[in-house]
Amino acid sequence: MLAYGFYEPSVRKWSDIHSVAEWFETLNIPLPLLNAYLCASIESVGVVLLILGLLTRWISLPISAVMVVAILSVHLHNGFSATDGGFEIPLYYLIFLGVLCSFGAGKISLDYFLFEKKKPSSCMP
Repeated sequence: MLAYGFYEPSVRKWSDIHSVAEWFETLNIPLPLLNAYLCASIESVGVVLLILGLLTRWISLPISAVMVVAILSVHLHNGFSATDGGFEIPLYYLIFLGVLCSFGAGKISLDYFLFEKKKPSSCMP
């Protein structure tokens, strides 16, 4: 579900990346075109990796950075409520990403099958 939250914004950014760069410029985000491409790329790659549960801890970090910038530059001045364009939803995403970064994707993920399953089990209960 978390990945879907990044899907639509990613698709919208890629559909008109130059408009996104112009918008970023009005928000005083430095290097707006570069950051528009970077943001859209992080979100796109993030969608795929989160769905697969692959490199979940690693992709959670750059997506979290995107969320922090979104909160600070777009949503914070609108208050908390999502109905007013506030930072409620991005904050929830940031919290979920923090959980994924801390604990990983779990047993039903490629991370588990590729990396965790091969680790020797501990002797401790």
